[in-house]
This record gives sequence, structure tokens and C-alpha cells, in this order.
Amino acid sequence: MPKLPEFSGFPAFPDGFFFGAATASYQIEGAYDEGGRGPSIWDTFSREPGRVVGGATGDVACDHYHRYPEDVALLRDLGVDSYRFSIAWPRIQPTGSGPANKAGLDFYDRLLDELHAAGISPAATLYHWDLPQALEDRGGWRVRETAERFAEYTAIVADRFGDRVDRWITLNEPFCSAFVGYAAGGHAPGTREGRGALAAAHHLLVGHGLAVRALRAAGAKEVGITLNPDRLLPATESAADLAAVRRAETMHNDVWFEPIFAGRYPQHEAETWGELLDSGEPYRQEGDLELIGAPLDFVGINYYRPITVSDAPHEDPDPASRSAVDIRAVESWRADVRHTTMGWPVVPHTFTDLLVDLAKRYPTLPPVLITENGSAEADSVDAEGRVRDTDRVEYLRTHLEALATAMRAGVDVRGYYVWSLLDNFEWARGYDQRFGIIRVDYDTLERTPKDSYHWYRQLIADHRARTGGADPAE
Repeated sequence: MPKLPEFSGFPAFPDGFFFGAATASYQIEGAYDEGGRGPSIWDTFSREPGRVVGGATGDVACDHYHRYPEDVALLRDLGVDSYRFSIAWPRIQPTGSGPANKAGLDFYDRLLDELHAAGISPAATLYHWDLPQALEDRGGWRVRETAERFAEYTAIVADRFGDRVDRWITLNEPFCSAFVGYAAGGHAPGTREGRGALAAAHHLLVGHGLAVRALRAAGAKEVGITLNPDRLLPATESAADLAAVRRAETMHNDVWFEPIFAGRYPQHEAETWGELLDSGEPYRQEGDLELIGAPLDFVGINYYRPITVSDAPHEDPDPASRSAVDIRAVESWRADVRHTTMGWPVVPHTFTDLLVDLAKRYPTLPPVLITENGSAEADSVDAEGRVRDTDRVEYLRTHLEALATAMRAGVDVRGYYVWSLLDNFEWARGYDQRFGIIRVDYDTLERTPKDSYHWYRQLIADHRARTGGADPAE
């Protein structure tokens, strides 16, 4: 193993804590038109000029569809306890409804075979943003039918893989699906809507509740959801900036946490959404809160950076078309800290602050899993063939220390997944951002473990030796 950068030791975690790595289907699989897979909203979005940096698509991505044995071997060498991947809905139901596509089910069977042979616990995300295009054509997440189709798809995969998947995640970051996809237009399907985005947010939660019901009926072992709450900080202590933070808190955090873990809709939604909340046909139905708030075995938290918020005047000349994501608040640059190549500030203590605050605010919060955490950096291969990603190692070390601090403060965290196993298609940023602890050469598709891979491998080995845990591959 190469000599790693010198850092002040490894954070300590308790016996039973597990480590993993995470990916997502559209970001790594490729094979977009193989095995009966239907088109997703990301196939459509990435082909629209100007949507994705460099006109990139996920057509090939990391070619994981064909190279999954190599990737599982890398996971095994890494020593992870668990691998979080997502199932591509269009591989299972090419049009989002109807009978299952056998070739799609068979692919995930093969992947699960490899994981079990390697002694790695599978954690499957049911929806990581690749909605079948046919469902978007019928209204997408704006309409309740999509939530109902999601439950049918969930039942299919739970019936096939229920005894082979240890951990199920219904949705990944519904905030991005609803507000980045339907309001800001930055992700698929790329629309800028007001009422439609709010309806999408609600129907995603309804879909989650229906999926939980289907998973429980199938005897699923562990069931949860992955959210991406933000630590929101005011740019100044002015009344305007503090009010902007309150509005942002509603959209980023309260829309999701309040219905799931407190049985209510957000307290400040009226002042945040204004006329959008009550215009048009109602999308909430009696019994929805009970459905959405069904007990979970865990909640996944994705965290990368804090957001500093300042007030911004609304400039849309047509108030009726105001985007739901425009809550008269803007993200401010921080001059006092390092930023990753995504432009995200690196402030590890905010990770602690967020987790402690969530645990205090929601006493019924189930055990927490960190389902994504990592950084995009300016990686390069040196003359010796190494990727000396010192900044990423430091990011991971300090954020794991922040996580350990939150746990010492009483937050019940059971595991951690690094994002990401592989460099991959980074959504609207295409291939210009690298989050992986393994470098992917997009011309040859060669995989090269970075220094961060070796550092994480050593951290896992150190944890296992200290706690007496067994290597899952042994």
C-alpha cells in the first residue's frame, strides 16, 4: 500500500458501527438501451442542449452494468461492510408500469450474487431520480398516479429480492427530485414550476409511504428513507436574512422531516409558499400524514456542506408563474474556508450541529445512517500512477471526526457510506466533477484506487481490529 498523507489518527467508532460505500444507477451503470431498459427522465434531460456540462449523458457512465464484478472486487478489497446502490426503475418496468422486465431483474440478481459472495451487505435504494420517462409524460411526480406506480414497482423488487437485500431505502433526496427538478429546472425533468413542484414534493412522500407499506408486506428486513437536510446559516443577523433562512428551512428540511417524523405539515409553509399553497386542485388527501409517517427502522442522512443564506428580492415579472424554489433567498459564498471543486464550503463542525439539532427536534427520530458524505476534488494521476487526493482524505477525516462528536453528544448513528465508490456522471455537472475514492478514466474505463481509497481501507481495518469485528470477506 502506498504511504498515505500524515494525519492525526483515525476517528474512533463503537462496536457494531459499520462502514460502506455508495453509488447510484444512472450515475454508473451505462447500458442505457440494453437488457430491455426503458428511457428515464435523465436520458431525456441529458440530451437536451445546454442541460448538462459538455453535453454529457449517462449512456456509458462507468459501464458498471458490464463491469460490476470488478467493482464488487474493489469493494471487497476496500473491506466495506455494506454497499449502497440504487435500482433503476426503467430496468424493472421500462414504462413505469406493467409486468417486470426479466432481464432487469436478472442484472440485479447477478449483482446481489457478487455482493453476497464477497460478504458485503446489500443496501438498495428504490428511487435515485431515474423516473421512467413514460410516467413523466403522464404527469410525473406532480400526480398521485406516479406514487401508486412506485408502490407497484416496489412490490415487484421486494418480492424478487426481499430475502437478499438487508436494507431498503425508498427515496434518495426527494428535495432534489421536487425542487431542483420541478422548480429550479436544474435536474430532470428540468421544469420551472410553482404549484407543480409542491405537488411533486407531496406525492414523493406519498410514494414513500406506499413503498414502506409494500416493503413491510413483503417482510423487508430494514426500511428507511434518505434525506439531505441542510445546515442553513444567515449571511448576517439582519431581520431580512433571518427570515430568508426561515423560508429556506421550510423547503430544505421541514417539508420532509415534519410529515415523516412529527406527523404534521410544516409550520411556516404559508409564509414560505404564499398563494402557491392553496391554488389549483388539492393534492393532499385525508390519511396522507398517517401513511407518510409510518415507522421506519432508520433514516439516511446525506451531508456535504452548510449553506449560508441571504435575502434576495424576487425579480420574476409574472408572480403567477413564480417558481416554488424561489423563496427570496440566495446562497452566499464563504471567503473564510476552503471550497471543493463543486464550490461547496468545507465546514465540518456544521455536520455535528445538524445531527445534534435533528435529534433534539425530533425525539422519535429512528437510528441514523450517513448514506452519503464526500467531496469533489481536482484529482489527477501523477507520474507514479497515483491519485494523491490529500484534500479528500482531509475532508473525510474531519467529517468523520465531526460525526463521532455528534455520536458522543447522544445522536444514534449506526453506519457511514462514503460518496462515492467511483467517479461518475455527476448529474447536470456531467463528468467535470470527481467524487470517487476510485478514479475512472472515462476513455478507457480503467479503475484506479486513489489515496482516499487506501486511507478509508485502513480506517475500516483499524476499526475492525479495535472492536474485534470480523472482516466481511473472510
